[in-house]
Amino acid sequence: MPESAWPPSADPHPPAWSIDWVERWERQQERYAVDREERFTVIADVVERVTDGQQCPLLVDLGSGPGSLSARLAARLPRARIIAADVDPLLLELGRAQHAEAVRFVEVLIGRPGWIEALGLERPLDAAVSSTALHYPRPERLREIYRDLAGVLRPGGVLVNGDHLVPEDPVLAGLAELVGRRHAGRHGVDEAEDWTTWWAEAGRNPAFADLLSARELRPAPAAGDGNGLSAAQHEQLLREAGFRHVGPVWQYGNSCVLVAVR
Repeated sequence: MPESAWPPSADPHPPAWSIDWVERWERQQERYAVDREERFTVIADVVERVTDGQQCPLLVDLGSGPGSLSARLAARLPRARIIAADVDPLLLELGRAQHAEAVRFVEVLIGRPGWIEALGLERPLDAAVSSTALHYPRPERLREIYRDLAGVLRPGGVLVNGDHLVPEDPVLAGLAELVGRRHAGRHGVDEAEDWTTWWAEAGRNPAFADLLSARELRPAPAAGDGNGLSAAQHEQLLREAGFRHVGPVWQYGNSCVLVAVR
């Protein structure tokens, strides 16, 4: 889509059904990302700083789901061009229903051959962001993803990754997990609907039948708990990919915001 055609949609009134399901998604995701809202805020702080002075910064949200992070970036940076990339048809449709006036949603599996071309970039990116998505690819695939991103980010552009990054030291890993669990308990987020229940309920909704059938046919990200890489291991892969300045800028328990400057 040419940038002159932005925004992707002019309809500012999302359907009521999408509002409910996206709100439920937001609540269940809080179970899995310690202090999730603050993590989003930190990511937006970094992107805002790096794109200061840019007339229309170009951003991509990797593994966007229904656009939780993209929507927050759009609110902070209303002139930004935001591409939300995910492989899940249902989550993408929820995102389009809610945020199509500000975000362009693209169906693509991150790291698959041709995924960068599928984004339809017309110029170098100012920032790539992700939240709870880059802990899935295996290390060798993740290295290639980081190299791909380094190739399309402008000099001085950033990759900002908010994710579960467990300390390498097992004692510290245990303490970080405890900190996160205590935080969830204090804020009641562990009482919310969980991932399995959300998807089970979605599966009972006849309106989602076609999207869920399509979902079964899509290539899936790696299953399980992820690659288990620490922040230090991500940093090493990022440096090998060509990023100059790499390191965490915020952490709470296992929830970390890692920044890499091209």
